[in-house]
Amino acid sequence: VESTYSTFAQSSSPESLKASHDHRGFGGFSMGSVAAWRTFQYCLDYFRYFLPMSCGTSLDEDNIFAAAGNHDKDDFFVWVITGTADFAYSYDNNRVNKMRNSPYFIEANNKQDGNFAYSVKDGYAHDGRASTEYTYNGLCWF
Repeated sequence: VESTYSTFAQSSSPESLKASHDHRGFGGFSMGSVAAWRTFQYCLDYFRYFLPMSCGTSLDEDNIFAAAGNHDKDDFFVWVITGTADFAYSYDNNRVNKMRNSPYFIEANNKQDGNFAYSVKDGYAHDGRASTEYTYNGLCWF
């Protein structure tokens, strides 16, 4: 993408991609949310914004979160979102509680005061309606 389209990166070199990470995000719904967390773990230098939506599985949060330890708390922002009727709700809720107890994350409703937010939509399930709305709102916010 960076080498084909006009972006903030001067080139597609690793150095240029790192220098332009403030203009790049990664998000996913359901299993795509797992990809978002793995991208956070392994590619935090290249992306600033993360939108894991309805991640209905257990992850190795300790190793994922440890990736943040090599960065300033201002280097990234994660918005976790799910619905109360989603089977992923308990997984996301547990993960967010671990984030709240982690030294790497500061919860806030904006990127000026923290580096993660948690939103829960009342009555939303694990479906296309939720995915579409979460993606739209995440992109607008970022």
